[in-house]
Amino acid sequence: MKKDYTVWKIFGGYLLILLLMIMSQTALAQSPCEGDGVCVVQFNAGFNKTNKVTWVNDLEECETKFIDIQTDTKAAGKYKIVVVPTIVIYNGGEEVERFQANIMMTMEATKKEVQEKVDEVIMDAF
Repeated sequence: MKKDYTVWKIFGGYLLILLLMIMSQTALAQSPCEGDGVCVVQFNAGFNKTNKVTWVNDLEECETKFIDIQTDTKAAGKYKIVVVPTIVIYNGGEEVERFQANIMMTMEATKKEVQEKVDEVIMDAF
């Protein structure tokens, strides 16, 4: 007598689809940005608000976001933030550049440097 494994094949297919969905969500969860474009995120904390980088919102041809790691307590671990402020450039959800503050918790990178990197990422897409 031959056994019919159709039910197990369907069950295995569903498990495979579920596994792939979970893996894709985990990969996308590593970026706080939505969409495929260039996104610049500034990570800072309430206790360091005097050193907030005010020119980030003036960057051109990119989306900008601000995340307060003191309010969003899981953000520091999730995005590997070790010093604030930190500016991270994402392209299509993947990190392409990171600018970190010095020991005095002030950003040494300039608007020009960050904008040049944004422009470089955009040009590399062509």
